[in-house]
Amino acid sequence: MNKPLNQSLQASLPPGQAVGRSRAGVERLYLRLLLAAVLLLLLALPGLLSQALVNAAIQMLIGALFASAFNVLAGQGGMLSFGHAAYFGIGAFATLHAMNALSGEGLLPTPLMPVFGALGGAALGLVAGWFSTQRSGVYFSMITLALAELLHALAPHLKSTFGGEGGVSSMRMPAWGISFGNPSEVYYLTLAWVVASLALLYFFSRTPLGRLALGLRENAHRLKFLGYNVHVLRVLVFMISAMFAGIAGGLLAMNNEAANYVLFDVRLSSEVVLNAYIGGVGVFFGPALGAAVMTFFGYAVSDLTRSWLLYQGIIFVVVMMFMPSGLSGIFAWWRNSKHAGTVLLRFVLGWSVGALLCAAATVLTVELLQRVLGADYQSLLVAGQAWPAIDLFGRSWQPGAVSTWLLPAVLLVAGCLVLRKTSDAWAKLNDQEAV
Repeated sequence: MNKPLNQSLQASLPPGQAVGRSRAGVERLYLRLLLAAVLLLLLALPGLLSQALVNAAIQMLIGALFASAFNVLAGQGGMLSFGHAAYFGIGAFATLHAMNALSGEGLLPTPLMPVFGALGGAALGLVAGWFSTQRSGVYFSMITLALAELLHALAPHLKSTFGGEGGVSSMRMPAWGISFGNPSEVYYLTLAWVVASLALLYFFSRTPLGRLALGLRENAHRLKFLGYNVHVLRVLVFMISAMFAGIAGGLLAMNNEAANYVLFDVRLSSEVVLNAYIGGVGVFFGPALGAAVMTFFGYAVSDLTRSWLLYQGIIFVVVMMFMPSGLSGIFAWWRNSKHAGTVLLRFVLGWSVGALLCAAATVLTVELLQRVLGADYQSLLVAGQAWPAIDLFGRSWQPGAVSTWLLPAVLLVAGCLVLRKTSDAWAKLNDQEAV
């Protein structure tokens, strides 16, 4: 009975508005299909991967949730925290102490233990948020960093809580007929918590408080003028972000069955900032995408080279310079473009080829310099004799030969030329479209 009514409503709309609504409906359908496909892939992963890769997938899921929790504060609320590892770590220790105290039995069995991570993160977030949100901007960021570093300094001395150098350990107990003794069972438990948490975070973004969080980011003075208590709003957003960061920490504790005060280190706080901005804080799933990609990157590359942190930093700089909206901005660019998909694909391929050539030049240069400047290689040098060859990428390289260093230079120049030519063609196409 509603079909004729819908058709009459569509017919009464202006042509442009009707087309816009139709396109928005198609985009929502595609997004739902994409999310369903991703969820089905995640459900099938344990049957497709080895046990070691299943553990890596668990780390990716935890990183995705941690980055999404951070995005509530930074992306939605406009408050950049440099100490979010504090709430992640507190969630891990709260979960471990609950596992030891309750043994995963009674009303709160093992699958529900991350609830204590949420409570720990929310409690610390409420206290820390009350102080840090007294200021805004760079002062807020410095206060969050100072509070996290204070906790990192105190943790080794609070041995009854954080276990000192050895940390705190526990053991997952069977529950609901599941032993939780193999990585696949832990993976599905982590997946269930991550999916539920992301759904709640998305729901939060649609609530009045979530909308007010966007107001805090855009213009807090206007909210204050309208009569809202800006400080209380900031504390609530901070606490919610810390709560879900605590859930991520609790999932990490359940996976590792141990934790120590290293979780409070500033490196973990910086990683979540990098992951969120690489993925894109302007899109809800952007930080999750960035965290998943960079976690997999670290897992895959850290065993191949000692310079993987340098590569991670280079990726962050490149993304911020040329893709300030993050990796998720690529999808928004594709969706909002007026050009045909085949045209966009041609330009994407051109930029990809140029980026790969530049990446090959960078990797070759860094790996050669790492080996040449390394202590092991320097000990082989003898005055008056030729430098020994370096085995790299399946062949021998002579550090003293010009051709060794000429190759990465040629690759770099070729990559830059391809990127420049593709960008000029894209600008020319847009100019023609504007005319």
